[in-house]
Amino acid sequence: MIKRLIFTFATTILLTSCETDSIKADLIITNANIWTGNSDSPKAEAMAIKGDTILAIGSAIDIQKFQGESTAVIDVQNKFITPGFIDTHVHLLMGGNSLLSVQLRDAKTKSEFINRIAAFANNIKPNQWIVEGNWDHTLWGGELPSKEWIDEFTGENPVAIYRMDGHMILANSAALKIAGIDKNTGNVVNGEIVKNPDGTPTGILKSEAMYLVLNKIPVLTNVQKEEAINSAQDYLISQGVTSIHDVDSLGGYEVLNTMNSAKKLKIRVYSADPLKYWKSISNTTNETKWLKNGLMKGFVDGSLGSHTAAFNEPYSDKKEDKGLFIVDDLQVTVHAIGDRANNTILNTFERVIEENGNRDRRFRIEHAQHLANNDIYRFSKLNVIASMQPYHAIDDGRWAEELIGKERIKSTYAFKSLLDANTTLVFSSDWPVAPASPIYGVYAAVTRQTTDGKNPDGWVPEQKINVAEALMAYTKNAAYSSFDENIKGTLESGKLADFVILSEDLFSIEPNKIKDVHVLQTYIGGNKVFGELCCY
Repeated sequence: MIKRLIFTFATTILLTSCETDSIKADLIITNANIWTGNSDSPKAEAMAIKGDTILAIGSAIDIQKFQGESTAVIDVQNKFITPGFIDTHVHLLMGGNSLLSVQLRDAKTKSEFINRIAAFANNIKPNQWIVEGNWDHTLWGGELPSKEWIDEFTGENPVAIYRMDGHMILANSAALKIAGIDKNTGNVVNGEIVKNPDGTPTGILKSEAMYLVLNKIPVLTNVQKEEAINSAQDYLISQGVTSIHDVDSLGGYEVLNTMNSAKKLKIRVYSADPLKYWKSISNTTNETKWLKNGLMKGFVDGSLGSHTAAFNEPYSDKKEDKGLFIVDDLQVTVHAIGDRANNTILNTFERVIEENGNRDRRFRIEHAQHLANNDIYRFSKLNVIASMQPYHAIDDGRWAEELIGKERIKSTYAFKSLLDANTTLVFSSDWPVAPASPIYGVYAAVTRQTTDGKNPDGWVPEQKINVAEALMAYTKNAAYSSFDENIKGTLESGKLADFVILSEDLFSIEPNKIKDVHVLQTYIGGNKVFGELCCY
């Protein structure tokens, strides 16, 4: 009986193998330097693709048998290929809108900040809102902007532009008037209206106070949303991003669903909704290869740069301030920056597990930025995914020590410590808060060289990780974080043919040169969606 079973099993394997060998590929990528992300066979020379799926991957000789008369063959001349990058934290509509609005992310002086807004206002219609912006006041010395800087140039246009972290805005006088904010307006819970000594608002609104103005901005039409999404997905695929987790809360899912039905989506999207709406969302979850929802996002605190991240101990530069709290088939992810916020949400997750039993929930913490040492091991213990943004480390590293001191920065963006504790680490950009470049993210995680050039050996260098670990966080682990590890994240037979061709081998170049590597081509489902026909 046992011999008969063995014979039957062997025959089945042989027949399956023969059937696979007889299938001819639509596309073969050959003469390649492929990092598969599959630990069992991490390197390959060629791939055979049928439809949107990898038919086979291996040596160039092994893949030749899948070539038929109509098979397209592309010799990539030993270029480096990775699985398509998965950005697990993107604000899709905000990012798309930012591409269509004033660009302030790299404004390095007060005058440059003012001049860009003035020029933009001069080319738009009266009463049109100026939004996004994503400014960074630390680039010009740390002085917060005020409405007086821009009122002269924006009298006919209300302004509500974000600081790059999304937890603080600058509103001009026109926007404040629409919102009814003046010297007599009191602070809102978990927010702050920053005021001058005479009580008049400066225009800076923090955390919940932002919504006094933001809620007055006209809701985007579906046409405007689609325009923003189109701009966003073109930008993202140019960076080698093939899938995103959209944590926006601007109501883009309906438009994404319509675009998906019309086959207008170029990038795969896992869409999040606010956690407080979980009851209504739980009845409408949907999933395709291109679009799915079911991720629920909540907040515990704000951000470090705006002094709204919640810490156990006061800020080093503001002793009275500890920051602010914000308060079945769904996956829960929660924004937590400060150590107190991270501890609080870990305690909550632990209580949920104790009260409801173990199951494959894949809880996530977005950012997991500043951790108490005693909490690091708890991520793995509770199977909580750390969803982090490496670019933030080399950006915040310019000034973070001034805010929280030498001791607390030792466990800030603790990539290595989390991996050493067997945590599932996934990477993302937080775009448009930071550039949506996985290449730059890998560079940041591997070198931790701050953007001001003042830390050539790395900021908190003991938290540096290697290239393979960083790539895993952008690919295999990222797919796991959305329950998609069976269809993407690695380049293997049977998985989606999402991959990226890069100009250099990330493993063979000096780490400080990784940031200069560029995306040559991006393929999603076996189709080239970015890059020239011949770019080698």
